[in-house]
Amino acid sequence: MTLARTRALVWLALAALLGCEEVEQVQDRFRDLTPYEAYSESLAQAGLSETALGRDWILAGSAAVDAAAPVSLPFQEEGYITAEEPTAMAYRITVPRGRRLTADVTLDTEDGTRVFVDLFRVAAGDEDPPRPIISSDSVPGTFVHEPWREGDFILRLQPELLRGGQYRVTLRLEAQLAFPVDGRNMPAIQSIFGAERDAGARSHEGVDIFAPRGTPVLAAAAGRAYRVGITNLGGKVVWVRDPLRNARLYYAHLDSQHVRDGDRIEIGDTLGFVGNTGNARTTPPHLHFGLYRTGEGAIDPTPFLAPPRGTLPELTADLGQLGAWVRLQNEGTRLRAAPETDAPVLRELEQFTQVRVLGGSGEYFRVRLPDGMNGYVAARLTEPADQPFSTQVATSTQQE
Repeated sequence: MTLARTRALVWLALAALLGCEEVEQVQDRFRDLTPYEAYSESLAQAGLSETALGRDWILAGSAAVDAAAPVSLPFQEEGYITAEEPTAMAYRITVPRGRRLTADVTLDTEDGTRVFVDLFRVAAGDEDPPRPIISSDSVPGTFVHEPWREGDFILRLQPELLRGGQYRVTLRLEAQLAFPVDGRNMPAIQSIFGAERDAGARSHEGVDIFAPRGTPVLAAAAGRAYRVGITNLGGKVVWVRDPLRNARLYYAHLDSQHVRDGDRIEIGDTLGFVGNTGNARTTPPHLHFGLYRTGEGAIDPTPFLAPPRGTLPELTADLGQLGAWVRLQNEGTRLRAAPETDAPVLRELEQFTQVRVLGGSGEYFRVRLPDGMNGYVAARLTEPADQPFSTQVATSTQQE
C-alpha cells in the first residue's frame, strides 16, 4: 500500500470518528510551514524578530487578522502599503455553501519584493486560531477556494519587512457548478429539491430543469462518466464522479446519451439531450439534476447552481490621496469597520481629526488614525490636511 493511500485511509477513518472541525485540527498539527510562517522563522533566526521593527511586522500581521474588515462581496479595494511602517491588510468574508471564492491580488512595488497572501478559515471555536487554507508569496495572482460547507474566511495581504507599494484586491463569489442545460438558467427550474413525490412516499432528490426536447445537457463539473444506462425511474441517465468535491452528479430523463462509461468529462461537455424518459413519460421534457456526496446522500443542488447577487461598487474615492493625510470636515464622522453604510461603527471622530489614507473602496477611504486604529470613513467627508481652514482677504485703510 502506498504512503498516499495509507494517509487517505487514515483521514477517512478520522473523519468517520470526528467532525470536520476536529479533523482539521489534527491536520493542522502535521502541515508544513506556510511561506509567511517560514519568513517569520527566518526573521527569528536572523535575530530580527527581537528588534522593534521585526516585532512590529509580526504584530501587524496578527493584528490585521484579529481586526479584519468584515466586507460583503463582490468587493474591491485599491490602496497603499507604506515601506517605512509595517502594515498588513485583511478582510473577513462569509462564503455560503455552494459558492466559490475568487481573490485577485496585485501589488505594484519594487522588483523582487515578496508579498504574502494568506487565506484562513475561521475556526468554529473562539479558542482555536484561524487555519491556513491558501498561502502564497507569488503576486500578482488569482487565488480560488471552494469550501464544501459554509464558513467565514480571512484574506491577509502583507509585504516583507521594509517593503511596500500600491495594491489592489478584488473578491468575488461564484457558483461552484455550471448550469447543466444549454441556454437555460435558474428560472427554468420548475420543481425544487425536497418536493413530495408519490403522494408523500418519497421526496424529490434533485431539481427539474425544463427545456425543449433535444436541448443539450452540459456537464456542470469535471470528472468521469460512469453508470451510463437506462433505469425504470430515471430513464436514460448519466452519472459523473466529481473528484474535486468528492461528489456524484446525476443527469436523468435524457432523450439520448452522448457519452459512455469511463469517458473523461470537462465542464460544458455535452452529456446528452433533454427528454422525458423513465417515469417522466407523462411530463414535458426536462432534466432531473441531482447532487450526492458520501456521508450526506442527496444534497440540494440549487445553491451550487445559483449565481450570487450583487455588483461591484463604483470606485468614487479619490485615489490621488493614497498615502496622504486628510482631515475630517464634520463633527461626529463615523469610523466604520467596513466600507458599507450598515457596517459596525468603531468610533465617532471629532471635526478636523487627521487620518492617513491607506486605501479606497467604493465611496470610502480606508484610513489610519494617529493612535494606529484602522477603519473606513466616507471620502466625501474629508479634505486635504494641508488645505487652509478658511481664507480671508485683509484690506488696508489709510488714515489721513
